[in-house]
Amino acid sequence: MKRLTVPRFFITVLMVLVGFALSSCNDNEGPDIPPVKMENLPGNYKGKLIIIQGSSKREGIKEFKVKKDTISFAEFPITEIVKTVVKDPAKAEAALKTMGKVKYDLKYAAVINTSNNVIELTFAPKTMELQIPVDGVNKKTVVEFVAKQKGYYVGLDQTLRYALTAEKITVDGTLVTPYTVIDYNFPFCIKN
Repeated sequence: MKRLTVPRFFITVLMVLVGFALSSCNDNEGPDIPPVKMENLPGNYKGKLIIIQGSSKREGIKEFKVKKDTISFAEFPITEIVKTVVKDPAKAEAALKTMGKVKYDLKYAAVINTSNNVIELTFAPKTMELQIPVDGVNKKTVVEFVAKQKGYYVGLDQTLRYALTAEKITVDGTLVTPYTVIDYNFPFCIKN
């Protein structure tokens, strides 16, 4: 059986690299990251939005404004909501064009978590009411949102991350069943 040998040079280099890696872990001389403050949070943001409904996934960039206790959308993405209510693709597209931009405000309460250098956002989503035009009549649509987890403004990279779920949709007083929830994920948002 032939024995594999590793040149001593490689072992020496490896030991030096491991030594550097271990010493840098204990090194508190890293870059100074200022502690996060509440005034860091408000502003105009742009970020990645991933919308998932069942096996369907759509990605894009979305802009919104963060105020003292509210995240405001000048144009909330309602495509999946409308296509859930209006099954005919052509009629759904026509309804979306007629409806135009839909505003939505997401209320939150914020607290600073100093140990993780983040601002934690606890959401209190309100329902969204839409009038979806189909075949000459408006379908009164109520979307109930929930936030299953907290959102975070991360001091390290100054990004905002959060998610929202359209859990139930009611049309003219009747709950849509079967219904597959729509998840709106904002994994990485930065100030403009």
